[in-house]
Amino acid sequence: MNVSRLGGPTLSLYRIVIGLLFMLHGLSSVFGLFGGNPVTGKAVPVGAWPGWWAALIQLVCGALVLAGLFTRPAALLASGSMAYAYFVVHQPEGLLPLRNGGELSALFCWSFLLIAVLGPGSWALDTLLARRSADAPSAPVTERSSVPA
Repeated sequence: MNVSRLGGPTLSLYRIVIGLLFMLHGLSSVFGLFGGNPVTGKAVPVGAWPGWWAALIQLVCGALVLAGLFTRPAALLASGSMAYAYFVVHQPEGLLPLRNGGELSALFCWSFLLIAVLGPGSWALDTLLARRSADAPSAPVTERSSVPA
């Protein structure tokens, strides 16, 4: 069995799961679904800094990564937001993620960084769009006539 051909689909499945989990966090905080924000149990008030903005990033970037659309920029933004969450919210409580409650932030940060570096995998809208644009025939270039108007 040639396992090298499993790299693209495996990366895609990894991206889909990470994107879905991140998007669900955003849905819970923005709309109060699935038990709401883990801290309050409700939706975060619109525009509240940094909670609502972080939840919006989770929702939008999670959906984009899940779909595999604009994957690298979305994953990079998501990774940065989780690095911010770790160093601003969790790290002041203690250095180690196990002691400061920052395991999820650290895992999401590194997971999204991996996706940003490796790309979306073979099952992604980005990959489909790149294939279609590569397969599309280029339009012939026509020369302008030099007839005065």
